[in-house]
Amino acid sequence: MKTGAGFDRIIIVDWSASKVPSPKKPSPDAIWMAVVDAKGTQCSYHRTRADVMTRLRAQFDAALAAGQRVLAGFDFPFGYPAGFGRAVVGVDDPLALWSALSARIEDGDDNANNRFDVARALNRLFPGVGPFWGCPAGLEDADLPARGTARHGHGMPEKRQVELRIPSAQPCWKLYTTGSVGSQALLGIARLQALRDNYGPALSVSPFQAPDTPIVLAEVYPSMLAGEVAARQGADEIKDRAQVRVLAEAFAGLPHTALDAMLREGDGVEGWILGLGLGHETALRAALAGAPMPLKNDCFALPPGVHWTPVDEALASLKSRLGPVVGTTQVPVGQALDRIVSADIIAPRAHPPLPNTAVDGYGFLNGRGEGPHQMSVMAEDMAAGAAPDTVVPAGTAIRILTGAALPPGVDTVILQEDVTVSGNTISFTGPIKHGANTRKAGEDVAAGDVVVHRGRRVTPADEALLSAVGANAVPVYAPLRVGILSTGNELVPAGADAGPGQIYDANRPMLMGLVSKLGHHAVDLGQVADDRAALAARLDDAAGQVDVILTSGGASAGDHDHVSALLNEAGAMALWRIAIKPGRPLALGMWQGTPVFGLPGNPVAAMVCTLVFGAPALAQMAGAEWSAPQGFMVPAAFEKQKKAGRREYLRARMVGGEVEVFASEGSGRISGLAWAEGLVELPDHAMQVRRGDLVRYIPWSGFGL
Repeated sequence: MKTGAGFDRIIIVDWSASKVPSPKKPSPDAIWMAVVDAKGTQCSYHRTRADVMTRLRAQFDAALAAGQRVLAGFDFPFGYPAGFGRAVVGVDDPLALWSALSARIEDGDDNANNRFDVARALNRLFPGVGPFWGCPAGLEDADLPARGTARHGHGMPEKRQVELRIPSAQPCWKLYTTGSVGSQALLGIARLQALRDNYGPALSVSPFQAPDTPIVLAEVYPSMLAGEVAARQGADEIKDRAQVRVLAEAFAGLPHTALDAMLREGDGVEGWILGLGLGHETALRAALAGAPMPLKNDCFALPPGVHWTPVDEALASLKSRLGPVVGTTQVPVGQALDRIVSADIIAPRAHPPLPNTAVDGYGFLNGRGEGPHQMSVMAEDMAAGAAPDTVVPAGTAIRILTGAALPPGVDTVILQEDVTVSGNTISFTGPIKHGANTRKAGEDVAAGDVVVHRGRRVTPADEALLSAVGANAVPVYAPLRVGILSTGNELVPAGADAGPGQIYDANRPMLMGLVSKLGHHAVDLGQVADDRAALAARLDDAAGQVDVILTSGGASAGDHDHVSALLNEAGAMALWRIAIKPGRPLALGMWQGTPVFGLPGNPVAAMVCTLVFGAPALAQMAGAEWSAPQGFMVPAAFEKQKKAGRREYLRARMVGGEVEVFASEGSGRISGLAWAEGLVELPDHAMQVRRGDLVRYIPWSGFGL
């Protein structure tokens, strides 16, 4: 799955200028790294700069080997105020300055470094004292003052242009105590220059170079989304970890055009903080609102001792534990049909934008009482689309056509059928209700109203409303990619030669159709024999292609039930024995960060479990609202004695205002699925159904088909 600007991986690093390794226990004010890729978000803690650079190189090497692109953001200045580079290297080229600084810096694997000596030497290149300042007690001298107020005459601006946008930003000259971004920059630039030397033309630095390479480096500001970080920070999560995680997810959720544009903006000498200013913070917040929420490995776990799970309890557990697993993008209104909205859409202007007329007629300023009236008519007409800049004097009317804006001096319109026209005079009989035949500005939608809510699947009517209020780009979730995999030695594809004891694979085409009808992107993963190694390899491959996997067969606890066995081995599986007929076993788990639904092998049970559990779960993972099936109470055209203990679903269809059910309840009777037009749902408790009793009938459309 590509993230913003066609990047396959987004990496954000919270840097540190510490002179010693950070504590072994993950701690604040250390180095944290977040990586967002097709498998989700991973965060790591690093005690030294050498350690994080080793991890970064591994990420870069893996991306290049796979033909992927990676964006890596670092929270230290990439440049200095204009004039600094010229004073140090004789030119304004910031990357020439990088090379010069890297040649001066020594930074050991244990974080020991010479940054204060380098700053002292750089200060000697300037008149007066400075611009660098700050050091531990005893290290200050005439060339490197301990306090910023001791500097004078060095001639350098205190901040870059980008930092002037952030009142709390520390200057890049500050080397010591809280906010010592100057030390971070000296040590960080040297480390990044080593990456430039290693990867050559495969790597570029934004905004100094065009971001068209496989590896792009950019400067970031983790506190940019402070409010969103606070809202999403875990109860025991270290703030630095939350910051890199949230910022990485925000950039990953941006449309590719938006992120590409951000990377091309900024000062080519001083550098720029990616996404800061220029209206981009709003886009980042919108992208974050639809960012995938990583699933935990225990998201399907049931409480100990639960062996038979009621349907309602299973549904409630799924609803509470699942969230969107797809990224976001933006599409034009005309391309938004059936897409799921990832953030509330606000009306940019009212509908109607101005008061207007609902009919063809004559407009005037009301105040007419009963009896006959005559009014002169202006020579001009007001047609739809015309600017309402003609003032209508009191006591005068203007010819006005449906949809035209009301000009000044008009608050009421009389139907043309209700007047008599003689030359430039109209006659009619009052009274006329004030405001008759007019529409108020914003009476349908006011500017600033939410017109489409997050989680809604866009309809043609929504497209009309969005167009009417002037919406342009629609924030939507990426389509949910659902892989369909059949398992079992007994299966052969339809049309192939079937040997003794083999059957044709009916589940895979059925599930492919169901997933597509539910509005998701179905991916055919084929079928695999009852071979654990082959199944593991197929799941490995699938995890990189899709957002969720549906398997059929092998989901129980038998010797050949390899789906549940592999998920158990991965440490992320729960076998739900659900009190449902047809159905019962439903294996739910994670494979390399990808959710897996192991469905029963019998076709009827596979379809029922997909509709009852899969449809709402897939909708929620796609970013939509949880969708309960819509059913109706109708008279039964059948009789049945139902036992207590399980929710039952019977294949059914409506005939003459009553619902009839298929003659057999066998879960292998595929003909019953083709015969049916929906399901009758019978509750968990025991009941006697007699002809004419009301039962709940759910047509296929009630499940979203």
